[in-house]
Amino acid sequence: MIRFLGKNNTMDENYTILLNDLKKTEHDLALAYADFENVVDPDLIDSCIYQVNAVQLRYKFLLSRMKQMEDSYAKNPLELLGS
Repeated sequence: MIRFLGKNNTMDENYTILLNDLKKTEHDLALAYADFENVVDPDLIDSCIYQVNAVQLRYKFLLSRMKQMEDSYAKNPLELLGS
């Protein structure tokens, strides 16, 4: 039997992808902080600061996208039923 992907499955996949990106970014942020704590060369310190800032911005972006997606689910719960 062939299973057709409806709107619900696409939204679930997007949410899962977003959640996985968020978890990866959390891990990347932890690594960036660990790098920052272990460097002593001034040039590397600057590099680590830029890296931490970049990952923080990505994390903030992903959190806002997650909130938007969750808000859209809350506003239209019938979308989740596969309409």
